[in-house]
Amino acid sequence: MSTKVAIVTGSNKGIGFAIVRSLCKQFQGDVYLTSRDVDRGQEAIESLASEGLKPLFHQLDINDLNSIKTAAAFFKGKYGGVDILINNAGIAFKVADTAPFGTQAEVTLKTNFFATKDMLTHFMPLIKAGGRVVNVSSFVGSRTLNNCSQELQQRFRSDDITEDELAVLMQRFVDAAKKGEHKQDGWPDTAYGVSKTGLTTLSMILARRLSKERPNDGILLNACCPGWVRTDMAGPKAPKSPDEGAVTPVYLALLPAEAAEPHGKFVSEKEVKPW
Repeated sequence: MSTKVAIVTGSNKGIGFAIVRSLCKQFQGDVYLTSRDVDRGQEAIESLASEGLKPLFHQLDINDLNSIKTAAAFFKGKYGGVDILINNAGIAFKVADTAPFGTQAEVTLKTNFFATKDMLTHFMPLIKAGGRVVNVSSFVGSRTLNNCSQELQQRFRSDDITEDELAVLMQRFVDAAKKGEHKQDGWPDTAYGVSKTGLTTLSMILARRLSKERPNDGILLNACCPGWVRTDMAGPKAPKSPDEGAVTPVYLALLPAEAAEPHGKFVSEKEVKPW
């Protein structure tokens, strides 16, 4: 039997770190903590090792295409593919940040949507039969969707939207935000929200593609909301601990082999939510 492997992006701290901790306790296989910064990643590994856990480390910066390709080649070479991929890496500007909205839109979508999309482009072919893919999104994405124009809502919710069309829409938001015209173009005032609307929609598109192209492989791909969690990103007032935030992503990553659903859904508190 070849060793199974799980990868968590952006996992040297916060929810990603808690997901790695939980997987180390429950997953029968190798668990990779990844981060942009090697030193921070190694510190995180040592911290978990002090708890008696044994995660492995691989450098991975999702904003660097070469880093993604290098990681993909490593996992293909060593494991012949990937059993669990949790796309957790993401950013959010603080409310008080003074960067212009157009800049915030460009930077936020670059990581939360476009870089995650690059990860999926290079790692989806590596997902083994019975694999699980979890994209850490947010309830802010569904709230944002409801505040988009009717035209945009219709496209984001349609069954025939393509990955290319979605990418064009995300770029349209960035371009409009830079001109200060996003509201006239039907977008709400939240770059983070739009990035997560895009990520959840992308999850649904890729799940449909899996069902069509690999119908017998039993791969389940979902987006989820971990909840409002006390992290550097969300701040100290959030009600959930990182370990509590890890519950739903880990639940989806460890769905039993015979499970046929959820697939292509948005899940919060282990329950499928309307989109």
